[in-house]
Amino acid sequence: MNQGFQPSYISLYKNGELQKRRDSAYRILESCSLCPRRCGVNRIKGERGFCRTGSKPLISSFGPHFGEESPLVGLHGSGTIFITHCNLGCVFCQNYDISHMGEGREISCQDLARIMLYLQKQGCHNINMVSPTHVVPQILDALILAVAEGLSIPLVYNSGGYDSTGTIELLEGVFDIYMPDFKFSGQAQGKSYAQAPDYFESASAAILEMHRQVGDLKLDSQGIAYQGILIRHLVMPDHIAGTKRIMQFISSKLSRNTYINIMDQYRPCGEAGRYPELNRRITPQEYQEAINIARNYGLYRLDERIRLSDL
Repeated sequence: MNQGFQPSYISLYKNGELQKRRDSAYRILESCSLCPRRCGVNRIKGERGFCRTGSKPLISSFGPHFGEESPLVGLHGSGTIFITHCNLGCVFCQNYDISHMGEGREISCQDLARIMLYLQKQGCHNINMVSPTHVVPQILDALILAVAEGLSIPLVYNSGGYDSTGTIELLEGVFDIYMPDFKFSGQAQGKSYAQAPDYFESASAAILEMHRQVGDLKLDSQGIAYQGILIRHLVMPDHIAGTKRIMQFISSKLSRNTYINIMDQYRPCGEAGRYPELNRRITPQEYQEAINIARNYGLYRLDERIRLSDL
C-alpha cells in the first residue's frame, strides 16, 4: 500500500460523518430511490422492488479473488464479496444464478462486517463489493462496525454502472476505488437487454461523479491500486454495446489517463439464447476493433492481460 495513504472512510468514521451518511442512506430505503429505477417501496418494512432485496443484505460468496484486474489482485487477491440480486436485468449476465435466481443467503450487517475483517486478515489488498448499488445503506452500517474493529484497507465499489448520482454523492470519501461497468451507449440496447432504457444517461452521470471524487487510478510502488476509477467495458457481438460512443465519452469527459478494462469474455449466458444477435461469442476481429477505437480516442491505459486477440 502507498506509504502514508489511509482509506478516507477512516476519517469519516472518526468525525462521525460516516454514521450520518448511514442514517441518510437508510432513510432513502423508506421510499427507495437508491438507483435510477426509483421503485419507491419501503424496504425498511420488507417491501421489495426491482432488486428483490429488503432491509438486510444477501450475499452469495466471499473470498480472495485472483481473476480481477491486476492492480486489484496483487499477490494476495482482491477481497470480493458477491452481493445477491442486482438493480440491472442483463439477459446475458455471467452471474445469472446470483443476479437473477437469487442464489445466496440473507445476513446481518454484523456478519458483513466480520467478512470484511476476515478478508483483511487473509491479506487481501482491498474489500471489493460486487453489485453494491442496492445495499449501500447496509454496507455503510457494516463498514462502521468493521472500522471500529480495525478495518483499514481500500474499499472498492464494483457496480454495473446503473447508479444514481445522488447515491454516489452520498458515498464521497467512503469508497477509495470505483469500478463501474460501462455497458451500453444505446437506448434500445439498454431497454432490450437490461430493462434500463436510460442506462447510458444514468451511467455516464454517475461515472462523472465517481471520477470527480477519486480521479484517475493511482498505483503504489508494487502496482497495487489504492485510489481512483477503473472502468470495465464488455465487447459484445456486432458492436451492440456501442463501444465508440463510450470511448469517446471517456476520452472527452473524463481523462485519457482513465484505466479501462476492455473485456473479451462475452459468452451467451442466462437468457441470451433467446436473442439471436446475442447468441454467440465475439470474434478476434470484433475485439481488436474495440481496442483500436479506444486507442484512436487517445485512451492508452488499457488493462494488460492475455486476450482473445492475442491467441
